[in-house]
Amino acid sequence: MEIAVKNIINYFVKKPARLFLVDSIGAALTAFLLFFVLRQFQDHFGIPTWVLIYLSLIGLIFCLYSLTCFLLLKGNWTPFLMLIALGNLLYCVLTLVCMYTYIEELTKLGGIYFLLEIATVLAIVFVEFRVAAALKNDKKLSSG
Repeated sequence: MEIAVKNIINYFVKKPARLFLVDSIGAALTAFLLFFVLRQFQDHFGIPTWVLIYLSLIGLIFCLYSLTCFLLLKGNWTPFLMLIALGNLLYCVLTLVCMYTYIEELTKLGGIYFLLEIATVLAIVFVEFRVAAALKNDKKLSSG
C-alpha cells in the first residue's frame, strides 16, 4: 500500500497539472451528484435541499478553479495546490458540520454517501499536500 501511495505521489510530482485535472473531475462529479441526484431524492438522504445546492456550488467553484489551473498553469504549482488542498479540507469540515447539524434528519444512506465523499476528498487532499511539499523541496534543491 505504501509503495502504491508513493507511486501515485511521484506520478503527480512529475505531472502536477494532471492532479488539477483529477481534482476538477472529482469536484464536477460532486457538484453533479449533489445538485442533480441528491437534491432530487433529498428525502432519502436527509440533508435539506438548500444545503445540497450550496455544497454543489462549492463543488462547481472548485471544479472551475482546478480546471483553470490545469489549462493555464505552466509552473509554480505549489501555492495553487496548497490552495485547493486547503479548500478541499474546509469542504470536508463543512460537510461534517452539515451532517452534525442535520443528524436527526440524516438517513443511513445520506451518512454513507457523505462519509464516502469525505474519505475520497481527504485522500485527494493528502496527495495534493504531499505533491506540493515534494515540488517545494525540488524547487529548493534546484535553486540552492
